[in-house]
Amino acid sequence: MIKKFDKKDEESGSGSNPFQHLEKSAVLQEARLFNETPINPRRCLHILTKILYLLNQGEHFGTTEATEAFFAMTRLFQSNDQTLRRMCYLTIKEMANISEDVIIVTSSLTKDMTGKEDVYRGPAIRALCRITDGTMLQGIERYMKQAIVDKVPSVSSSALVSSLHMMKISYDVVKRWINEAQEAASSDNIMVQYHALGLLYHLRKNDRLAVSKMLNKFTKSGLKSQFAYCMLIRIASKLLKESEEGHESPLFDFIESCLRNKHEMVIYEAASAIIHLPNCTARELAPAVSVLQLFCSSPKPVLRYAAVRTLNKVAMKHPSAVTACNLDLENLITDSNRSIATLAITTLLKTGSESSVDRLMKQISSFVSEISDEFKVVVVQAISALCQKYPRKHSVMMTFLSNMLRDDGGFEYKRAIVDCIISIIEENPESKESGLAHLCEFIEDCEHTVLATKILHLLGKEGPRTPAPSKYIRFIFNRVVLENEAVRAAAVSALAKFGAQNENLLPSILVLLQRCMMDSDDEVRDRATFYLNVLQQRQLALNAAYIFNGLTVSVPGMEKALHQYTLEPSEKPFDMKTVPLATAPIFEQKAEIALVTSKPEKVAPSRQDIFQEQLAAIPEFKGLGPLFKSSEPVQLTEEETEYFVRCIKHVFPNHIVFQFDCTNTLNDQLLERVTVQMEPSDGYDVICCIPAPSLAYNQPGMCYTLVRIPQDDPTAGQKLWASPQKKKIPQIEGFGEGQGLGLVHPEMFGC
Repeated sequence: MIKKFDKKDEESGSGSNPFQHLEKSAVLQEARLFNETPINPRRCLHILTKILYLLNQGEHFGTTEATEAFFAMTRLFQSNDQTLRRMCYLTIKEMANISEDVIIVTSSLTKDMTGKEDVYRGPAIRALCRITDGTMLQGIERYMKQAIVDKVPSVSSSALVSSLHMMKISYDVVKRWINEAQEAASSDNIMVQYHALGLLYHLRKNDRLAVSKMLNKFTKSGLKSQFAYCMLIRIASKLLKESEEGHESPLFDFIESCLRNKHEMVIYEAASAIIHLPNCTARELAPAVSVLQLFCSSPKPVLRYAAVRTLNKVAMKHPSAVTACNLDLENLITDSNRSIATLAITTLLKTGSESSVDRLMKQISSFVSEISDEFKVVVVQAISALCQKYPRKHSVMMTFLSNMLRDDGGFEYKRAIVDCIISIIEENPESKESGLAHLCEFIEDCEHTVLATKILHLLGKEGPRTPAPSKYIRFIFNRVVLENEAVRAAAVSALAKFGAQNENLLPSILVLLQRCMMDSDDEVRDRATFYLNVLQQRQLALNAAYIFNGLTVSVPGMEKALHQYTLEPSEKPFDMKTVPLATAPIFEQKAEIALVTSKPEKVAPSRQDIFQEQLAAIPEFKGLGPLFKSSEPVQLTEEETEYFVRCIKHVFPNHIVFQFDCTNTLNDQLLERVTVQMEPSDGYDVICCIPAPSLAYNQPGMCYTLVRIPQDDPTAGQKLWASPQKKKIPQIEGFGEGQGLGLVHPEMFGC
């Protein structure tokens, strides 16, 4: 028996969950009650509730114990209690995958499905389809067809939704029910029509013409279900995005006509669809924006929220289209719902003028502490965009961000603020000192290791170039004393950069590094010892190589090389020379030039990484190992000749791949299976040639030749960069339009 709990229990939290301390073994023991006669519906219902609770909490049921409980539960079909019967249907659906021989209840479910009790028929259909496989589906096909067109809406909806699930098991069988689904789509019930439209779309979604015909039919005849209208808008929007017709299409006219529908959800769905269409102009957005503007003054909070959230997205790409709503958005700043007020202000920040920034920032300050972290991040992102739009307002933004940084908040919120301050520092040099000061204050009481190390890295890069670099040393060394191992290691690296770029600070930095050598962590001690020895040499070249630049290898390339090394066990240690070099500019420190570090760049795939990905996609090259180096393109023919060819060499540990980029300049010929014949030097073996499938006029194509490097010459790969290989350009095995070509260009070319 379930105990009733009053309002006081709910508020105190005591006893709010009667199943909180359930044990699986005890519940399965209670399930033996199912075998007793007469059946006690109330107690059995309570036990089934416990079983469902455990299943939904992720409790693991073994196959044997689940099967025993399932078979005991089937005896409950003898009871005529409606609530107990419907709970049995739910239990069957939940235990279908973990019990054996669940098809034993098929006859009972089929009986309920075709019976006179409408309250049983819908749930019975759902449960039956849950335990039915492809071999059994044809046996219930007749019942499913009848259920789809049933006059009882709950039965018809159950059959339609179950058909959607059955498509994954046997698409061909369900496809035969399309006539019944079309009949159901003309139903007066809003849910039946919605589910029927969903089934029809999923049956036809791979046939674009069939989907277009379905859209034309329903857009002309009209629908009674607002849910079906929303689905129809989404289907039309998907087709519009895939086609190139744009706003000239009848589908766009249909979506625009839905802006005048009597149902609010249909109006919003249409406005949202128009706004998310690619390449939509401000003129095409105007009707949707006008509708959203009306929603901004709606008495319903959900409509106001939906409108301002969507306008916020529009303002990112088309701020001018939203300026007409500024007055309505300003009225929402004082909305009792803080989520709506936040979105209204951030939208105004994107559409407002520079003169309105100060006023808006004051309004945000009044309630920013009352909103959730999720919306605080939205505010910070809007401020970041505003800084790029109005750089002269960076001082106002910086003050506001520093105040937000002092408030309580989670990691994502704090990271958004730190990233915003860093972007302001990078884009506005005059804000560097104030920004670094705020970040120094933040790391004094920062509980997030990732943010602390990021700020220390920034201090090491920007701090030495400020007019008074010594003021940052205290903040950095405090981290060595007070923080965890990762932050201490980052602080040591930052100290070394100050010593490398400021001669007058070097003696003090050396003393601090000597103290760090007594740290309890290996990484911190090793870094301190390494940097101390480098700085004591007082050589600019050493500072540039070991303090500023660090590892000059490609990080993705090193990851792939290490992965390849683990796949092929070897007694030899891993060789860093096999890792491709990074293509980022290297920091150089010169005596006559002020000590400056390079500006950080966003990590992007290098040319080397792109080649590695392209070659790895070719089956013949998968086992070659990491790509060591790729040459610059070398032109093998003149551009004016019939066939333009250039070569790129890709060097691997034991192989070389020659990539030939070929272009056919003859507009009356189509070349097929194009290869380049090579005459390799002594010791080099051509393993295979991969032809370009075809070369149409002025369309570049690539063919490859794989060559093995001699094993007895470890420097062969390096020599190959300077030694020319002879090639014949190109050999065509087949050609289009019935024309024949012999070996083209017999002369030899060097690479």
